[in-house]
Amino acid sequence: MPTPFPGMDPYLEHPDLWRDVHHGLIAALRDDLAPRLRPRYRVKVEVRVYAAMPDKLGFIGVPDVGIIQVNEPVTAYRTPTRPRRVELLVPDVIEEGYLEIQEVASAKVITVIEILSPANKRPGEGRRFYEFKRGLVFASGTHLVEIDLLHAHQPMPISGNGHPGHYRLLVSRSHRRPKADLYTFDVQEPIPTFTLPLQPGEEEPAVDLNRILHDLYDRAGYDLSIDYRREPAPPFVGEDAQWVAELLQAWRLAE
Repeated sequence: MPTPFPGMDPYLEHPDLWRDVHHGLIAALRDDLAPRLRPRYRVKVEVRVYAAMPDKLGFIGVPDVGIIQVNEPVTAYRTPTRPRRVELLVPDVIEEGYLEIQEVASAKVITVIEILSPANKRPGEGRRFYEFKRGLVFASGTHLVEIDLLHAHQPMPISGNGHPGHYRLLVSRSHRRPKADLYTFDVQEPIPTFTLPLQPGEEEPAVDLNRILHDLYDRAGYDLSIDYRREPAPPFVGEDAQWVAELLQAWRLAE
């Protein structure tokens, strides 16, 4: 069953579903690109693993410390006779997949394709870690394609944002930096097709991300995991919320 949305389906952003969408879209992009780039290039799925401490605001373990005020000297700290159950700040192990386009002859990484996850965008260690890695790519001779299909949180920093849009595609060619191509689009629009940067002078293959995502939606049966009677998470506001409601109402009537 196809998605009712013309481009990015915001219901795919739900925290319970996004991890599967993220991994599935990386594999789908590899399967689309690999046959078209061989034998000169190899498309590899790489995994970045790091540990991030959870939000300290979520830490609910409180030491058992009692201070008693009396006239006579007393022991301010009392050892409990029974232990209390507390929660420790245990680092979250985060695994993020991405794609590398490698030249077969030299094993040189030509292009990196990143699909942003919530850990990359929300404030905290995950975002700082990703922005650091992003800066290393910008300082290298490697192209970067950055795909942002999450409308929550602040987008990655660039100069001259212009129309922000709900979603973004950034294509940064190493030989043109600091200039780059930024595609912005809303929930009401199809995902733009972009061209994949390779070696200078080579033809850049077109990447129809809208088709790839919609084909993945059908193959994975995401409609079986989505309740379109509820608002997407995170929800839209204003005219966008009204448009989503009207689209889904018309879609249900047409079923």
